[in-house]
Amino acid sequence: MKVVLLAGGFGTRLSEETDIKPKPMVEIGGRPILWHIMKTYSAYGFNEFVILLGYKGYFIKEYFANYFLHQNNVTIDLSLNKMEVLNNSAEPWKVTLLDTGLNSMTGGRIRRAQEFIGNETFMLTYGDGVANIDINNLLKFHKAHGRSLTMTSAQLEGRFGALDINKNNKVCEFKEKPKGDGGWINAGYFVCEPKVFDYITQGDECVFEHAPLQNLAVDGELYTYKHDGFWLPMDTLRDKHELNKMWNKNQAPWKVWDR
Repeated sequence: MKVVLLAGGFGTRLSEETDIKPKPMVEIGGRPILWHIMKTYSAYGFNEFVILLGYKGYFIKEYFANYFLHQNNVTIDLSLNKMEVLNNSAEPWKVTLLDTGLNSMTGGRIRRAQEFIGNETFMLTYGDGVANIDINNLLKFHKAHGRSLTMTSAQLEGRFGALDINKNNKVCEFKEKPKGDGGWINAGYFVCEPKVFDYITQGDECVFEHAPLQNLAVDGELYTYKHDGFWLPMDTLRDKHELNKMWNKNQAPWKVWDR
């Protein structure tokens, strides 16, 4: 089963980084967040990826074209024009890199990839959010309801601490970063049937999260897999620093792989 990754947006809310590189290439622990997402899927045996490129897509092409150089120690013999990889840490990945237009919206990018995905079930997610989702349980849930699309939902971690205040305005307790307001939001990590393409009808300007998802819901074709664990989209520089802090302390909840 193929895993489709949306990696073409401008990432304007992270402009400190995305002025020079696409958002999925912003590094967590010295490696692109895109790599972390792919490692999550790979840990569950999903190793065939279709990456939908747009803004500065050549950065992502260069990264995978020179993956051994980026990931390993090498000896380069200039006289023989030869490179020897010293500690080969190759991944079992097959990666298809598709240019899907600079200004295409999410639905437009997915539609452009249809011929490369084929007439089969596929995974889909955004190239900027990490999670400790059990992919096998997600797929099991999708197969059980038998509809066209499963969307993972999550509750975003709170940005600020919350105060427990009594009727006399005395602070009884300070609660650090409680989860959201009880609402569930789109966390990506979709499982899609080919029928989903029938709902993407507006060309490159189609936003997948608007008409396609809304119409799938109206038709009873959209179910959600509620994820109670860790999920964090890297929307801001603050998010990047938070993810790096977790990684550097060996406390990254999304690291579900051994090596």
